[in-house]
Amino acid sequence: MAQTETVTDYLVTGMTCGHCVASVIEEVSLVPGVSAVTVDLAVGAASTVHVTSATAPARSDIHAAIDEAGYELQTTTGAAA
Repeated sequence: MAQTETVTDYLVTGMTCGHCVASVIEEVSLVPGVSAVTVDLAVGAASTVHVTSATAPARSDIHAAIDEAGYELQTTTGAAA
């Protein structure tokens, strides 16, 4: 039986090049529960994938990973930081 996956999108500020993208992917992929990471430089967004039946990665862990890479997770209205 195939596992269902959940995708979560984040806005990231401060990325300007391919190295920035690689840094975010490297750090976020280390967060427990994250099975895949994609980053769109043009949009300034990162997406994480996790198995739905598993515990979702904590937003604070994603925030810390993006911060460790040297960028900022943009807070949206109504979202916990």
